[in-house]
Amino acid sequence: KLRLMYEANPMGWIVEQAGGAATNGRQRILDIQPTELHQRVSVILGSKNEVERVTAYHLEASASR
Repeated sequence: KLRLMYEANPMGWIVEQAGGAATNGRQRILDIQPTELHQRVSVILGSKNEVERVTAYHLEASASR
């Protein structure tokens, strides 16, 4: 897990500007509203195809519980 405001958001912005995607498995990193200064979030960074694949795995696992 990375700190949202200091690590996840800057890296997510760079990856998205390069044509990739950044998510926590449920929503886009840049759409997460921080609730505390040092909030930590899970981070998945990469090409859009790979991030969509990992997100689909997370959704399938959530649905089967």
